[in-house]
Amino acid sequence: MPKTKSNRAIAKRFKKTAKGGLKSANAFTSHRFHGKTKKQRRNLRGTSMVNDTLASKYTKMF
Repeated sequence: MPKTKSNRAIAKRFKKTAKGGLKSANAFTSHRFHGKTKKQRRNLRGTSMVNDTLASKYTKMF
């Protein structure tokens, strides 16, 4: 039986954590920062965890 191909769109956007969760970059971070507060900009740095419903759906595609 051949290996199943992983969904490349999912693989590029998400990383698996040690416990099996998924983390991804935040949305709304490409431009127009003058319309966002400093607190919003600070909280958009780094990565965030994907919620459980979507994570279970996406891990099947990995």
